[in-house]
This record gives sequence, C-alpha cells and structure tokens, in this order.
Amino acid sequence: MTTPVASSSQPAQIPALENPHQEGTKKSKDKKAKDTGSAHPLELNPRPEYFDHRIKIFEKLKTEYDEWVKNQPRQEIAVTLPDGSQRKGTSWETSPMDIAKEISKGLADRVVIAKVNGELWDLERPLEASCKLELLDFEHPEGKRVFWHSSAHVLGEAAERHYGCHLCIGPPTDDGFFYEMAIEDRPVVNSDYPALEKVADMAIKEKQKFERLVVPKETLLEMFGYNKYKKYIIETKIPDGTSTTVYRCGPMVDLCVGPHIPHTGRIKAFMVTKNSASYFLGDANNDSLQRVYGISFPDKKQLTEYKKFLEEAAKRDHRKIGKEQELFFFNDLSPGSCFFLPHGTRIYNTLVELMRSEYFKRGYQEVISPNMYNSKLWETSGHWQNYKDDMFTLDVEKEKWALKPMNCPGHCLIFDSRDRSYKELPIRMAEFGIIHRNEASGALTGLTRVRRFVQDDTHVFCMPSQIEEEIAALFDFMQHIYGLFGFEFHLELSTRPENYLGTIQTWDAAEDQLKKALEKFYPGKWEINPGDGAFYGPKIDITIRDALRRAFQCATIQLDFQLPERFNLKYRSADEAAAADAGKPPPRPVIIHRAILGSLERFIAIITEHFAGKWPFWLSPRQVLVVPVAVPYREYASEVADKLSKLGLYVDVDNGENTLPKKIRNGEIAQYNFILVVGQDELDSRSVNVRNRDDVGTKARTETLPLDVIAEKLLALKTTRSLHNKLQ
Repeated sequence: MTTPVASSSQPAQIPALENPHQEGTKKSKDKKAKDTGSAHPLELNPRPEYFDHRIKIFEKLKTEYDEWVKNQPRQEIAVTLPDGSQRKGTSWETSPMDIAKEISKGLADRVVIAKVNGELWDLERPLEASCKLELLDFEHPEGKRVFWHSSAHVLGEAAERHYGCHLCIGPPTDDGFFYEMAIEDRPVVNSDYPALEKVADMAIKEKQKFERLVVPKETLLEMFGYNKYKKYIIETKIPDGTSTTVYRCGPMVDLCVGPHIPHTGRIKAFMVTKNSASYFLGDANNDSLQRVYGISFPDKKQLTEYKKFLEEAAKRDHRKIGKEQELFFFNDLSPGSCFFLPHGTRIYNTLVELMRSEYFKRGYQEVISPNMYNSKLWETSGHWQNYKDDMFTLDVEKEKWALKPMNCPGHCLIFDSRDRSYKELPIRMAEFGIIHRNEASGALTGLTRVRRFVQDDTHVFCMPSQIEEEIAALFDFMQHIYGLFGFEFHLELSTRPENYLGTIQTWDAAEDQLKKALEKFYPGKWEINPGDGAFYGPKIDITIRDALRRAFQCATIQLDFQLPERFNLKYRSADEAAAADAGKPPPRPVIIHRAILGSLERFIAIITEHFAGKWPFWLSPRQVLVVPVAVPYREYASEVADKLSKLGLYVDVDNGENTLPKKIRNGEIAQYNFILVVGQDELDSRSVNVRNRDDVGTKARTETLPLDVIAEKLLALKTTRSLHNKLQ
C-alpha cells in the first residue's frame, strides 16, 4: 500500500511559527548567550580564514577609493525632488541621506533607499552631479526589496559565522529573502534557527555600515578564490577587463550589485522562517546546496502582524482544507498529479461549466486535441529549442515524442486542417486540455505547483484589424469571471525576453498593439514588466489579490505573430484575386493566447484559501444537509433531499444515530451552506426549518419555508452565482 506525499497532501506546516526561535530559547538571565538550542557553538572559533582574507583586500581598495573621492572636484549641484522643488548640494560630498535630513528627521529615519535619475542609489553614497532624487521607504515595493536584500546579507553573515559555509546567492523574494550556501559537514536543521537569529541580532546591534566598492574582475577572483561558487559567477557573468561591486557589512564582504540600506541597525525585527535543499543555479546537475529563508521589518509590530498573517494563512492552506473536506490528495506513485475526490471534482466541474457557459455566450468553439506529439511539431513551434527541459519526452518507434506542455501548437494544426476565409475570423478556439510540465520534484507544492494540470485555454485566430476588439472582449470576459469570486486585479505588460523568436520589428508592433489596448481600457492602471514575455510574443499578465491580499498571476493575454509564421498559417482575404495578381502572399492570422482561470488546479488552490473553505453556494460541493429531529421523520428528510437533488443541487441527508445537536454541529463543521431541519411541524406543513451557515451562533429555531419555496430560492441562489450565502 502506498502512502501520500507529505509535502503535497498533508496539512501545511508553517515553519516560521512552529520552529524554535531566539525569543523562545531565553531562560534565566544568568544563562549564557551561547545557549541557543543548537548542539553547535554560536560562532566558529577560530573563525574561517576567508574573513580576514576578504577584509584585507577590501580595506586596501577602500583606502584607495576614499583617496580618489577626496581628490574629485567639488561643484555646486541642484537636486530636484519629485514635487519639483530643488535642494542645493556639493558633488562628491552631499548624499541622498543629507537631503533627507534637511527635509525632516522623520523622513531620514524612515527612508530605506534613494533613486537618482531613476537608478537605485545607496543613501550614504555621494551624489556626483545635478540630478533628480526620490527617497523610498519600506512600504515602496523597491524599498522593500532593498531592505530584504540587505537582510539577506545579514543572514549570510550569520551563516558564515555559525557554519563557516561558502555562500552562493542571496536575493530578496516576494515575501522576504533567502541565502544559499554549501556546508561540508552538517545539514541545516530547525534547531539552528535561534543561533542564526542570535548572530544576526548581534550584527544588527552593531549597526554595521553597508560599504560599497567597485572591484576589477581579477581582484574579485583573488578576493573570492576560496569559494568556487562565487568564482564561477565572476568568471561567467563579468566580462574580462571589467569591474563590478562588492558590499561589506561587518566581517562579511559579498559580491553584490546592491544597493543597500545605510546600516544593519535599520533592521528592527528579523526571523528565520524555513530551510530547504536546492541546487547551484537551480540545475540538478550541479552541487546540492542548502537554502535558508528569512523575513525582516523596520518595526517589531510588523513582525507581530506577519506572524498573525501566517497563522491565518495556515488555517486557510488549501492542503489542510483539501484533506479536511476530502477534496483531493496526492500519491507518491504519481508526484505532482492530483487525485480529485468526488467533492473536489464537484468544484472542478463547476468551474469548467462556468467557463463553458460563457464560451457559448461569447462565440467560442471548444475542441479536443491530442496529448502527445512527435518532436517535429515542437521543433516547428520552437518549444523543442526553448522549452525542451520542461517537457516529458519519450521514445516511440525510434522517434522522439513529448507530452504537450501547452495547447497552442495543436490548435495551429486544427486551424490549418483546411482552407480558411477572412469571413470565418475571428475563430475563438477553446480547450480544457491536459497539460504536462516536468517540474522538479522539490518544487511540487500541493495544487499550486504540479506536473499534470488542465488550463481554460483559448487561442483566438484573428485578422490584425480585429486585435483591439478581441482584446476588449477578453478584458470584459476577465472582469466578469473575476467579479464572481470577488477578486481585484492588476495588469502588467511583459515585453520581449532574451530568447525571443522573430524580428524586433514584429515584436515592437505587437507590444504597441497591447500598449494601446491597455491604455484605452485601463489608462494609467498598468505597468511594464520588461523582458518577461513568452519567447513567441509579448503578453499581458493579470495578477489577482485574495482575501489575505496575496498576489497570484492567473490570467494571461499573449499576442503572437510567430506561430502563424512558423506553421505557415494563412487565410483567404476579401481581395484574394487582386492580391494574387500583384504577387502578394496570402495574409496570416494573428494568434491571441488567453487563459483566465489559468491552471484549474492552481485556481482551485487559490479560491480554497480565498474563501477559507467556506464556499459560495453555487461553487460549494456540500450545498444542503437535511436533518430529521427524530427517527419518525427520516422518511420525510429523505424525500426533501431527493426533491432538491433532482433539481441539480448537492444535497445529503443525515439519518444516522447521532443526536440532533451533534448532526447540526457536524453539518456546520463540514461547511454545508444550509442545514434544513425537519420534524412534525415541517412534515405537516410540507416545509423545512432553514439554518444558514453564515448566521453564526444561531441556536434557536430559525425561519421555516415551504418546500417548494426553499427549492425555488436555492435554485435562484445557484443560478445568480452570488458570493453571499443569503436566500432572497
């Protein structure tokens, strides 16, 4: 008998709350600081030789740099602030922090980083010429990333001092930061967290300055000669004869482009949240590393709030609710592939039915295409060159095949299966196709990161003149669907990536089309996400926010001029004969790739946590529970359940041996939207007593409605797809 995969099917563990922390290890005042709960000393003694090696090189270069700055000519400069006002300063002396202090002490204490002429700039770094200056605090997205990046350096310093490790990379993330490291003789365990936090706290109390230096490549190789990972990054990322920056805080010197906060004392709350295994540069062929995650804030109250957020997130975790409500599970015989149980399948099918009902209204045609294709298809589409590592490939009769990671190439074959006329366009081709992507086993996380999933995928084949109208229709579609779930959304235009297909001219034209559509329908309410487009075209990414204000990217609208070219797609135009006489080739359609829910699996994870398992009636897998007050009324309870079930509602009846209060309590725990209680009065009047899930704490007898009336009201509630569990 096999067992479920713990990381996917068991209730979510929140290491940040459940693991030991520094404050949890404090005992009596006379207890030595080294008592951190770890079996290892707080710091290595003697400390690693590379500390002194790096500092010696750094201090020599810093002395030379300070002398160079001292000799730079001083001139009066004008510093222009966002409101248009100007401040005077002196080049190579006045820093952004000086300007902040001139404005107010409160601002100087609050500001995290500066922006000089649009470029992030250390607050203590002298200005070199007249410029435009912005001062960003922690609440600004870029300020937050800098704050967390600096905190990663503090974590890196703590790791070096505690483990004597070799650091790799330590970036900020969307919810904190991490540092990867190679440790020869021991794994990272959660009992290490208090020690890491203690050393970090020591570094913070020292208010270690972040000092910046530009260092030539050959000197960097000398400075980091002890660390093969840093050497690899220097050798491969920094061209010969050039330089890049390093930053020092306390005994730590790290290869880093920066910028950083002024000093470590700005960090008022610091917590290690979890650890995991990883590979150097994310490649399974490279060395296995250890990754430690953390979170930090400029105010201790924010850490307290963050812990409350984690507690609420833990309650809402879709893996926990999925197990409690028997919605789905995972098994180690097929990692990353979800087993939907009957009640989870009800939610899944309701989402599919929602999209199908909209397809019918909006002129979509549903198709079904194969799951597996010969590699020749993927070579034509460009996926073999750009996406092969993320595909499941197999050998069939001495040829390479692959399971499809997306539906678009198959839809191109459908379009090209016969001649097409301009009169047919646009063709809105929809498919709930099964997709497989070869995600690393360590990255699989419940329903949010899987290997097998289904998308609400659509490809619109249209003429260039129809693009704006089609995108407008997609915006309307998207707003309607997200409104049903109470989601707010944010839009970003992701532009040409490095591995793009086609010509720059074609890309520019496609990006301009999307910019025009965004500016027409959402003026000033969208942002550019440079370099993050698909390899075949730019895209609009739509990010939704759930009840906890967390952001998820679900919908995407992608404009594609490349696949029609690669598949030689064409249609007959209105002036086909004249074009042929003039030697013009037949026109090609444009493809608009579109998903709204995205992966159904991931969307179910999002809405499970968004609703915290309290499903709106139309989406609920347990809509009605009928409970008789005693044995004589079981037959009537079954009759009520049967009548409502025949109307297409999900109804159960509890004719078991439990007491009435126990049955009602079980129904409440199971999150039935309505519990209908029946006894002698209800039998005599052909009615039911209605208990609403959302009327919390109602123990007394509630509203009684005739059976035909409650049936009508429940059907209306389902049909309207209301978010509110309320009968009208």
